[in-house]
Amino acid sequence: MRKLAIAGVAALAIAGTTAVYAQHDWFREHMGHHVRMNAEDRAAMADARIAALHAGLKLTADQEKLWPPVESAVRDLVKIRIDRAKAREAAEASNDDQARPDPVTRLRNRADRMAATAAALKKIADAADPLYKTLDDGQKRRLAMLVHHGRHHDGEGWRERFEHGRFDGDRGPDSERL
Repeated sequence: MRKLAIAGVAALAIAGTTAVYAQHDWFREHMGHHVRMNAEDRAAMADARIAALHAGLKLTADQEKLWPPVESAVRDLVKIRIDRAKAREAAEASNDDQARPDPVTRLRNRADRMAATAAALKKIADAADPLYKTLDDGQKRRLAMLVHHGRHHDGEGWRERFEHGRFDGDRGPDSERL
């Protein structure tokens, strides 16, 4: 009987894996390997992620009072990322044949972007600290799941994207090479 159960589980696992691969191939064939989001898509996805985080935490009435500054700080970082993406898209659309800036200029530009991101992240940390201190163990567990939800093949989840200021799945200009 035990061998039959093991064989059944193995068959289900193989069948399930095959179905997942078939769906993946269909998606790739019909949707392309990488779907580029425009600014409206990025804003909609950010709204959805923020709403999911808020809903998943199931805040108490007292905790709800601490949520608006957190949401505002996150939205400020989202705006920075969306503005950068718009600028990148505009530069690609204009198809400038100008030579890339020299390495020192690129380094300064990257430092400026990183400083802006760092300031926005600090604002999120400062806003989230009072709320986080009020979360119970269940809420902290759900928070961890929600910020790790949506991991992509490159290993990045929401937390890593928040930490790096990426909300659109792009590597963005912060990762540009010198």
